[in-house]
Amino acid sequence: MNQDTHRDTTPATNQAPQQVTVIGLGPMGRAMAAAYLDAGYEVTVWNRSPGKDTELVARGARRAGSAADAVAASELTVLSLIDVDAMYTALGGADLGGRVLANLSSDVPDKARAAARWAQERGASYLTGGVNVPPTGIGQEGSSVFISGPEEVYAAHRAALDVLAASDYRGADAGYAQLYYQLNMIMFWTAYTGWYQALAVAQANGLTAADIVPYAGYTADTMRGFYEGGAPLIDADAHEGTYERLAMCAASVEHVLHTAADSGVDTGILTAHADLYRRGVAAGFGADSSSRLVSLLRGAAPAA
Repeated sequence: MNQDTHRDTTPATNQAPQQVTVIGLGPMGRAMAAAYLDAGYEVTVWNRSPGKDTELVARGARRAGSAADAVAASELTVLSLIDVDAMYTALGGADLGGRVLANLSSDVPDKARAAARWAQERGASYLTGGVNVPPTGIGQEGSSVFISGPEEVYAAHRAALDVLAASDYRGADAGYAQLYYQLNMIMFWTAYTGWYQALAVAQANGLTAADIVPYAGYTADTMRGFYEGGAPLIDADAHEGTYERLAMCAASVEHVLHTAADSGVDTGILTAHADLYRRGVAAGFGADSSSRLVSLLRGAAPAA
């Protein structure tokens, strides 16, 4: 994370209001509202379907009668919705003039940019956020959230955002917080699916999840070294197969695929994985580092 990432949970009158609105009370939104209550903020909440705010109201949150009422209650509104489109539905009839919307809902970068334009056309300032922890991590040390949008708006509301998680400002482009977030999700979901694939093979061979957890943890820990060691070489477009070659990696991936097939489990994911490595070798990159797959994924021409 950026060295500028930090966490300051003390409301500061010169940076952010001590009032905040939270719209969207799924597990994440409820955790956010609770964190603001814990930090001494005056919290207004609203959710499309009733019943999600009972515990929050019992703790002192104010239940708004409508989304428009909720937005009017605070300068800063934090949104935690299923996606950006849900914001249009919720706030379509609200007066957004002079308000700040911090949309921490997951979506794609281009939709975040479009949402920022939509908000600006209605007189609101807009920040995009990508939360890097589950609801249980909100308000906890070590949590982080990507933020992008106008720097002066971020600076004014930084303290309020840090109540939720240490904010990591990624620049003025409203899409960048979601870009960084989705990059993390690419790595997270492929790794998590790999874990499920490994479990399927393990169970087919009489092992349990508990049997392989220590080794899964070791593998996850070693990945950091691969990332940090490979990044400078990839940025320099240096793909010499000094330490590992794509052809060797492709052979290993085939062994993985056949182990799964011999175990009688679904091999759809591993087949797609093996196909990528086969294409890399067929494109003439077999003697190069497996990092050549980055250019292949981007649509690079085969080696001459």
